[in-house]
Amino acid sequence: MRASMHRPILLFPASLLLLLLLRQSHGKTLDTITQAIPLHDGDHLLSEDGNYTLGFFSPGNSTYRFLGLWFNKVTEQTVFWVANRERPINGTSGVLSIDSQGKLVLHCCNNGSSPIWSSNASISSLEIATIAQIQDTGNFILLQEQSKLVLWQSFDYPTDTLMPFMKLGLDRKTGLDRVLTSWRSNDDPRQGNFTRSMDPTGYPQLFLYKNGAPYWRGGPWTGQRWSGLPQTVNSYITNGRFINDENELTFSYELKNQSLFSRIVIEPSGLIQSSTWHDREQRWILFASIPVEQCDFYGTCGPNSNCNPYNISQFACTCLPGFEPKSPADWQLRDGSGGCVRPPGISTCERGEGFVRMARVKVPDTSQARVDMTMNLKECEQECLKNCSCKAYTSADERNGGSGCLAWYGEDLLDTRTFSDMGQDLYVRVDAATLASLSKKGDSPRKRIVIATAVACIILALLLSFTLFILKRRRESRRERSAAMASAAYLDNDQSRNMNDIKDGTENLDLSLFDLSTVWECWKGGRCLDIVDPSLGGDYPEHEVLRCIRIGLLCVQEFTMDRPTMSAVVFMLGNKVSLPTPNQPSSALNRRRDTSSSSGERTNSMNQVSLTTIEPR
Repeated sequence: MRASMHRPILLFPASLLLLLLLRQSHGKTLDTITQAIPLHDGDHLLSEDGNYTLGFFSPGNSTYRFLGLWFNKVTEQTVFWVANRERPINGTSGVLSIDSQGKLVLHCCNNGSSPIWSSNASISSLEIATIAQIQDTGNFILLQEQSKLVLWQSFDYPTDTLMPFMKLGLDRKTGLDRVLTSWRSNDDPRQGNFTRSMDPTGYPQLFLYKNGAPYWRGGPWTGQRWSGLPQTVNSYITNGRFINDENELTFSYELKNQSLFSRIVIEPSGLIQSSTWHDREQRWILFASIPVEQCDFYGTCGPNSNCNPYNISQFACTCLPGFEPKSPADWQLRDGSGGCVRPPGISTCERGEGFVRMARVKVPDTSQARVDMTMNLKECEQECLKNCSCKAYTSADERNGGSGCLAWYGEDLLDTRTFSDMGQDLYVRVDAATLASLSKKGDSPRKRIVIATAVACIILALLLSFTLFILKRRRESRRERSAAMASAAYLDNDQSRNMNDIKDGTENLDLSLFDLSTVWECWKGGRCLDIVDPSLGGDYPEHEVLRCIRIGLLCVQEFTMDRPTMSAVVFMLGNKVSLPTPNQPSSALNRRRDTSSSSGERTNSMNQVSLTTIEPR
């Protein structure tokens, strides 16, 4: 029988064929891109530590393909860099390769067209091979293979996300300006309406722009934070770094815990959000979001005004000291956009003018401001007084009590706002009559301390008295005593109170005013229950009383940043959350200072008048 000339057919098991198909669809995992090894759609380039991935993706509900970087170990795909954001690929034919000139190029459609995207690296010699890798910071780099010299990096061309160790701002030598630009939508990574960048004019500051116009202003760097971001000081997650020299004007941040994933992103809506990945909960934890309040938005109240969201009048706009509304009718309608002006005939260039201090503010727009880091605050005041066009001044660096002189000349003061806890002191120039009028308040530092201490003591007394009243009512509703027992208990308690009155030389009062320094000594000595009204007869939950005393002491801490807000106090009283340990309260500290101060204490000058807003804490 004649042998068959046909090649035998190999039959593959179905399971093996399925495995081959899955491998082909999933693609390869690479650690390096070379001229010989490109990256196809379906392949992935992985950083050495396995934290970051480069590959092709389709955002949201889109079917278009983009080349991007994302967090490899985050279950929710989070893209932080996109190469071809303006030129999407229709289909899965995208290929990233290194061309004959050593540059990164992105092609599609079997390389039958011009590159969709390419790196703009300048290769000095065609004989030197280049490779591409992802660093452990998430930075995608093109480098010379032998010397490891970085020729191009994705960190120089950010999209909408600022990553740790990535710089935002200007390279003064090359002219490269690194800015963040939002996506158009969650399905479209093309450039959106919002841009975050550094403004180098005047005294440099951080801005968020909407369609090229100022939308939110972070203000200048104060040495440890942006003036408009008081919540970023003392961060437990990150350290910020600001550089302003002849080489660069940049901001970057790094993580204190390198095992965390963190990002700062501009959402398509214009929100700047800072978040950290929580691995156990498998979600991004939001730490900050801005702008959200009315006063966050640039120029809400117009020129020469202050935006204070904590005003009890429910209208956030107020004029700066020495100014009045440009259009009183508009202000009556709660429209402060027209701002404020000096009253007619008022001059701040005569003898007797001075400055009014505004506490806890974001300083005005510094685009026209001048800075001299060799001056202290007193020298800054004297220099400002010499020039009639100088409108305000403050310390340029708020660390270590303040240093440097930041002053505003000529132009209107724009975009000032008040914060509840932190902020800078701004000294605004006023005429002699205004200064004299404000000085009649007698608002000296010593008097402010006395007022603050009195308010704090009242708050503590009310908290304790209210709590004891509630506890007493609970006791009475728990059980009823016979009339004879109640009478006996009353007589016994009354006699005890009389004995205490005789001993203390005071009258018997149902509601006592507490001496905060007595209270502190009891707390420090572990004898807090000594201040409880003896009429309760020991019939109360001790842990609740101790908790209320602890909260009361937190409300009268020396520094405002250590005091809880009233909303936080309500939350502490109603929830079993752990409480911080209070430090020595301000009244006890001030008492010791007062007794140790010399009789030759220096008096304060007229230009130290302070305008602050009384806020519940």
